Amino acid sequence: MTFDQLEAKMRASLSQFTGLGAKVKFDFGTDGALFLDATKVPTVSRDPVDVNTTLKISLADFVKLSEGKLSPTLAFTFGKLKVQGDMGVALKLAGMLDD
Repeated sequence: MTFDQLEAKMRASLSQFTGLGAKVKFDFGTDGALFLDATKVPTVSRDPVDVNTTLKISLADFVKLSEGKLSPTLAFTFGKLKVQGDMGVALKLAGMLDD
């Protein structure tokens, strides 16, 4: 899956982030970054915003995570997923991605 395809997939499933109440940066390294603003009506953008939490993960691993092929806990434990900022937001987000 390309970065553009992932962005489209996230836009199509924004309703899953309702209730998160935070701003998150998905940092895919050299592939780019997406910013989720779920403080009100969830939106996704490539435009930087101040965030509560940053998730650093490769694009390939994020795709596996979003498809249920990689556990968020295992990804974090083995260093495939790094979290900066509010860990509570990251944990809540992990639960939303598991749905």
